[in-house]
Amino acid sequence: MRFPAFPQPLAKLVARLPPLPASFAFAGACNLAAWPALRGLDWSATHGRHFCVHVRDLGARVFFSIQANGFHADHRREADVTFTATAQDFARLALRLEDPDTLFFNRRLMIEGDTDLGLRVKNMLDGMELDDLGRGLPFPLRRGLAMLRERMQRELAASSTLRVASS
Repeated sequence: MRFPAFPQPLAKLVARLPPLPASFAFAGACNLAAWPALRGLDWSATHGRHFCVHVRDLGARVFFSIQANGFHADHRREADVTFTATAQDFARLALRLEDPDTLFFNRRLMIEGDTDLGLRVKNMLDGMELDDLGRGLPFPLRRGLAMLRERMQRELAASSTLRVASS
């Protein structure tokens, strides 16, 4: 499943919006969906550090920190590490349909700033099972994400088959 391209005027508008409301929404969603599974990991290296997720094609940036009790929206517009990718690639990462290392080496996922910190966080998240990460979600959302993942997986397999057949 390919996400439609965001119209350039919309991306320019989103890029001008203050990031704090989106940062609050992002932190809240992460706390609801993922924090129950993530809280047991050792996040001590992230305390006092600031992160940014930049959705390149939408022009959106969210800023947050990770503390002992979860994700917190950050009012700062500075980050120790920034993860940049398209909405499509972030969705594929979140649904475990793409390997972050593959995206990183193909320059579809960029980690800027303190790359050691970024890689440490990436490796921690990479070690989690998708089912564990979604346990905090209500069943209808969990089921909807599973259906989206299955659909995207079928489409990725079909596009891979087409590429191999045409080679």
